[in-house]
Amino acid sequence: MFKFLHAADLHLDSPMRGLEQYEGAPVEQIRGATRRALENLVQLAISENVRFVIIAGDLYDTDWKDYNTALFLARQMSRLRAAGIGAFVVTGNHDAGNQITRSLSMPENVRFLSVKRPETVVIDDLGVAIHGQGFAERAVREDLSAGYPSTRRGFFNIGILHTAATGREGHEPYAPSSVEGLLSKEYDYWALGHVHRREILYENPWMVFPGNIQGRHINESGPKGCTLVTVEDGRCSSVEHRNLHVVEWALCDVDASEAGSPEDVLERTRFRLEQQIQAVGDRLLAA
Repeated sequence: MFKFLHAADLHLDSPMRGLEQYEGAPVEQIRGATRRALENLVQLAISENVRFVIIAGDLYDTDWKDYNTALFLARQMSRLRAAGIGAFVVTGNHDAGNQITRSLSMPENVRFLSVKRPETVVIDDLGVAIHGQGFAERAVREDLSAGYPSTRRGFFNIGILHTAATGREGHEPYAPSSVEGLLSKEYDYWALGHVHRREILYENPWMVFPGNIQGRHINESGPKGCTLVTVEDGRCSSVEHRNLHVVEWALCDVDASEAGSPEDVLERTRFRLEQQIQAVGDRLLAA
C-alpha cells in the first residue's frame, strides 16, 4: 500500500484579482495565498507519508520573471526531499518555455518530464510507471495523450496530462483529449491539469482534475486543493479531495424579494455572510 498526491495549476504568486483595491483588505495575506497553499500541499504530503507528489502543469503564470517565485518553489520541494518524497511535474500552457522554468535548478527529488516526447519514469520499489509529456510551448493544439505508450504490464500506471479534455468554459482548448482516448491506454490513474474546477471525468480508471490549489478571483470560488490517492493491491482504494486554500471566494446570493425595508435587506445580507463565514472556518473569506 502507498499514497500519492495529485495537484495542478499552482499559479504561484499569481495576483488575486479584485481584492487589493478595497480599503482595509488584508493585502499581505491575499498576496501570499498561493504560497501558503503550496506550503499546505507540502505539509499534507509529509503528514500523510505519501511516496510522491504529481503536479500536472502551470507552476507559474505566463512570462513571470520574479526568481523569488522559483526560489520559494525550490525551498518547498526541498522540504519534500528531506521527507523522502519525490515530485513528478509536467509543464502546462502557462509555464511552458517560461524564463523561470528554463533556468530553474530544482533539488534532485524533482523530475520534470520531457516536453519533446512522452516519457515514462519507473519507480521499481513501488511497481509504478508514470507516463507524461509537458508543453514545449504555450499553445498546444494536438492531443498529446495519443502518443503516450500503452500500459506497462505488472505496474500501476499513471498518466500525467495538462489538457482541456473536450473543452471547458474559461479555459483555452489546449491538448484536447477524450475519455475514450485516455481509456485506450489502459492506465490505472490519469492525473489531469489545466481545468481549475475539481472534476472527475471517469472512475474506473480514475481520471481527475483536482482543480487549482488556490482560487484567484470570484470565478474560481469554493474550496480548492488536491487529490490524495491510496493504492492497494494494484488499484485505487481511495481517491479523496483535500483542501489547501487559505482564501475562499464565494458568490453569496441574497433573496431580498420579500424584504420590507432597507434594514431588512441588510439583515438578510448579514445572515447570509455569517453562514458563509461559518462554512469557511478559519480561512479568509472573499465574498
